[in-house]
This record gives sequence, structure tokens and C-alpha cells, in this order.
Amino acid sequence: MRVVIQDNYEKMCQWAAAYIAEKINNHKEDRPFVLGLPTGSSPIGVYKELIRKNQAGELSFANVVTFNMDEYLGLPREHDQSYWYFMHDTFFDHLKDMKPENINILNGMTDDPEGECARYEEKIASYGGIDLFMGGIGVDGHLAFNEPYTSLSSRTGVRDLTTDTRIVNSRFFGNDPSKVPAKALSVGIGTVTDSREVLVLINGHNKARALAATVEGGVSQKWTCSALQMHNAAIIACDEEACGELTVDTYKYFLDIERKERL
Repeated sequence: MRVVIQDNYEKMCQWAAAYIAEKINNHKEDRPFVLGLPTGSSPIGVYKELIRKNQAGELSFANVVTFNMDEYLGLPREHDQSYWYFMHDTFFDHLKDMKPENINILNGMTDDPEGECARYEEKIASYGGIDLFMGGIGVDGHLAFNEPYTSLSSRTGVRDLTTDTRIVNSRFFGNDPSKVPAKALSVGIGTVTDSREVLVLINGHNKARALAATVEGGVSQKWTCSALQMHNAAIIACDEEACGELTVDTYKYFLDIERKERL
């Protein structure tokens, strides 16, 4: 596992966007570059930088296929809190050459949630798997909507959301947790770790315990993010604020080994 520590959120996002852009630009295979994407506050800065690169002609999405991590069950795509809406409003609608047919987001209004999830896995496999999956984590370490105690080998499926997650997300629903959907469709931990590379963004003081659990803790279903320890090409991009719970030797080790990556 690599841990790339930057001074602040802005630099973390600049580094992550540059890393993703380099991977896309250097992709030489005949098939598209397959990119996994998250929602939430953490990736917004990365999306802004990728948009800037695209509009400046530094990066093309013409040969990129995307798969999003999750979607609320029961929210239509037109709802301003659906992840379909978020992704288009925040990212896809601002790209010059993103092909709509290359955008894949789980259908939260499906009449067959399990079938929808199975089809999603099959479609990922049809492209030869995901090249790079970018993600963020919750304060309890959940990756996508894989809440604590989700199997670390889980595949895309229906997830029950914890009360804590609904409280955290209620800031987008008028601060009313009862308005937050109780279920979501989500890629599994196994889906994410099957990707050739995983890049997880962890920023802010409130994610410090989760970062420490991801990097220093044991591999455990309690912290689903800890599954990244078993991945051969996992990278954590974080800011200084998120490092508050790391031991000093761990913090200094990654500052030293990744010193060339410091912006």
C-alpha cells in the first residue's frame, strides 16, 4: 500500500487528478480505459481538476468507460440527491468528450434490485474489469455503501444503510435522517479490490480514525476499508488533517518514501 500525504485538500485533489490523468493518457490498449468513480464531498476537488484538464485539451475522456460505486434505492435520477444527478451535475456534464453510452450508474428505480446488481457485475466483466477505481470512505471506514461488517469478498448488491450513515448524509436532505433512503445499491468490497488499481481519498480531521484503521489496523470487516491492505496496487491519497491518528513512525515513513510526490 502507498500512502501519499499532501499539505491540504486542494493539493491532495491535484495529485489524485494528475495520477488519474496520467493513467488515462498512457493507456495504450485497444479496449477503453475503465474508471470506477465515487460520489460524496471528497472527490469534488478531483472532479474539478479533471474537468479543467479536459477543457484545456490535456485529457480526453473519449475512450473512457466509467462505473459508479453506488446509488440510493428508490430515488429517481432526476432527484437532486440521486447519485446519477450528482455525477452529471458535478462532473459528466462539464466534460467535452464524455460519451453518454460509456457512463454506467446503478438504477435506483429498478424493479429488480438483485438483477440490476448482477447485470452491473456482468457489464464490468465485459470490459475486462476496472483499471482504476477511485473511492472515498466514511468516518466509520465504509467504502462505497459497504457498511461495517459487510463481507470483504462482497459483490455488487443491496445494502442496508446504518443510522449513523443516514445521519451523516441527512445534511443533503434538510438535516432529516428519515428522508435519507434506508437502502442503496453498491459495488462490493470484492468488486473494488478486483480492480487493477484502487485510489482512495481520505481527507479531514473527522476521517483520522478511518485512515489509521485502513493503514495500521488489522484486516477486519469492522473497517471495510482495511481490505485495501490486501490489494497489490492500493494508494491512499490524504491530507495532513487526516493523519492525526497515525503513529509517528508510520507518518514519517510515508512522508519519506513518497517525498517525491509531495506537491
